[in-house]
Amino acid sequence: MKIKLHTKILIGLILGVIIGLVFGEKAKIIEPVGTIFLRLITMIVVPLVLISLMLGTASLGDLRKLGRIGLKTVAYFTVTTTIAISIGLFLANVVKPGEGLNEQVKAQLYANYQDKAEISIQRLEEKPSAIDILVGIVPTNPIKALIDGNMLQVIFLALLFGTVLTMIKKERADPLIKLLESMNDAVIQVVHIAMKLAPFGVMALIAAVIGQFGSEILITLLKYSLVVVGGLFLYTVGVNSLALGILARTNPLLFFKAVKEAMIVAFSTSSSNAALPISLECVEHIGVPRKYSSFVIPLGATINMDGTALYQGVSAVFIAQIYGIHLGIGGQITIVLMATLSSVGAAGVPTAGIITLAMVLKQIGIPLEGIALILGVERFLDMCRTTTNIIGDMACSVVIKKSEEKKST
Repeated sequence: MKIKLHTKILIGLILGVIIGLVFGEKAKIIEPVGTIFLRLITMIVVPLVLISLMLGTASLGDLRKLGRIGLKTVAYFTVTTTIAISIGLFLANVVKPGEGLNEQVKAQLYANYQDKAEISIQRLEEKPSAIDILVGIVPTNPIKALIDGNMLQVIFLALLFGTVLTMIKKERADPLIKLLESMNDAVIQVVHIAMKLAPFGVMALIAAVIGQFGSEILITLLKYSLVVVGGLFLYTVGVNSLALGILARTNPLLFFKAVKEAMIVAFSTSSSNAALPISLECVEHIGVPRKYSSFVIPLGATINMDGTALYQGVSAVFIAQIYGIHLGIGGQITIVLMATLSSVGAAGVPTAGIITLAMVLKQIGIPLEGIALILGVERFLDMCRTTTNIIGDMACSVVIKKSEEKKST
């Protein structure tokens, strides 16, 4: 009997955990296998986003329709991100994970991760302002934007040229659209080749993480980790299921079954960008045409960070509780606003959430050095919140598809 890909990936994940626990830091010797898989997937992200988003935009064929879908997508992501961080804040205030942490454990965490925390603080100082980010969306050199993999600029280019294809005569646009379709088919084939390596890549990446950090740090920060993971699970299953059932009239069980491969890849790589090609493939299984998914999912991989926002809310309250800082209603509203805004444009790569968390902490006056307290479990929580992020992207594409179908009937 032929074993399905998602089963192979799951087996690879389990084997990676076992290898990491048995061999410890020696498990890092197989990490290059995972790195090659990750680089192969990452390699294809820029051409995939550029080509698929151009095709998706051009296939809409109507500027008003494009604007309508864009507004719906941004509105959906804004609302769901706000809900996600509100869930995180509620759980953190009820459970109070930062109270009662052993002083010796706290000192040990500082000693182990202070250097990494200082690097995150330094990167925060280098982060451009909101105005700079807005201006920087328009590239001065399109080729450089593609080479650097600046996703906001790549999305701008794709939307711009996709829109232009709807404005010129059909007989002029058709040859280029056919070329893009052929290129898109070729890119998808590369994705299929990369996915054949997925079970081995996942095994190597997980083994390296478990081997490096082991289970001790998870036990040390178990209460905090459980609040984050519990919040992510509640949001991912509860809110997305409600959105799918009410707004898209779709069975949530069928949705989660269809997208399980993308979930496993997102979890093992901690990268929304790495999971993007597989996400586009998965939603096709539940009837989402490329003209919608090619627009919504790449955009979501850049601006939708609902899992990251929830993590930031819990982390901010956790660190404040450790320092004995009381966060009133005003401080918590500030967390909601900052986490929602800072998630826009956050890179879809591992550890990007730490930088945006530093922005939130700085805004509400919590010592940035507190980041050192959570870096020990950062990688594991990054894997969890990235999975939530990409599920939100895919759920949005289903909702948008249903909304547009109702509009056309």
